[in-house]
Amino acid sequence: MSRISFLLRRLANMDTSGLKQAVATVAERSGRGKLAVFADMCGCAVKYRAGYTDYRLFEFDSLTPAQRATYVTRGKNNEYVKRLNPKEHWGMLEDKTSFLRRFDGLHGRDWLDLREATAEDFAAFLTRHPRYVVKPVDGTCGRGIELLEAGTEDPASRYETCRQNGQVLVEEYVVQHETFAKPYPLSVNTLRLVTMRGEGREPEIVFSCIRIGNNGRRVDNLNSGGMACIVDLEKGIISTDGADKDGLLYTEHPTTGVTLKGTPLAYTKESEALVKEAARRLPELGYVGWDVAVTEHGPILIEANHFPGNDIYQFRVHLPESRVGLGPRFDAAAGFQA
Repeated sequence: MSRISFLLRRLANMDTSGLKQAVATVAERSGRGKLAVFADMCGCAVKYRAGYTDYRLFEFDSLTPAQRATYVTRGKNNEYVKRLNPKEHWGMLEDKTSFLRRFDGLHGRDWLDLREATAEDFAAFLTRHPRYVVKPVDGTCGRGIELLEAGTEDPASRYETCRQNGQVLVEEYVVQHETFAKPYPLSVNTLRLVTMRGEGREPEIVFSCIRIGNNGRRVDNLNSGGMACIVDLEKGIISTDGADKDGLLYTEHPTTGVTLKGTPLAYTKESEALVKEAARRLPELGYVGWDVAVTEHGPILIEANHFPGNDIYQFRVHLPESRVGLGPRFDAAAGFQA
């Protein structure tokens, strides 16, 4: 997509209230006028294919042109998807049951599709797994996910309710490793590991973080109020403070008081090996965001994303002092010329 085309498309589909809020936020923190901020946002949309959310989250107002050019913006992320993930293959990950079938042996949990299973099948599942999760097969951002317990409702009634609500995927509840539960035990806190693979290359991990829930919520997704910290897979630790999409910085988790940076995490090297094996099983797609839960017995795949969101990649607290973005790393892994 050309830079002008990106700008025109963004203008045609723009959330004007979101734009106004982004302009106001940046103007307040930078001390610049709203008109000057808006003009710079438009310039960045043309030159760097950056949306207004990119501009706000990655603090483009305090970056030099050379730094801005290194960022994986929304437009650049779209380009990675376009070049590495042919659209005809998206369906294998868009339906979560297709994912579970494709990666049997790597996802490590029992599941049921209520579009095919009977009420009797569902009741038997609850006997095996009194704690369970229901979700839509095509949901995103943690929407529609519920943690339930058998015995609180008649199975036949719950079966019908789930089908009516579109929560037709039922999964065994994942009990996470204590090191992952320590920062915030109310959600299953997953690793987001992003692989890229250019033509003729082995898959490479270009981004690794842990997402941690917050505010009493049961999901870890940033769009549902969670936070992210970078993970050093080699050392097996959280290597940075946390950040959320409101721009808040967390040195400690507000619920548990746990210091985030330096917290040890189990099975990180095994998690790296798991997603590389999964990427080899998926040669049709070269750019995938993998969500990995870690149990007492090791890592398991939760889901995979053929259109990984770029908003999590480059929070200021997660970057070196140079504030160079991840674009050069992604380009090298994909085999793209600089």
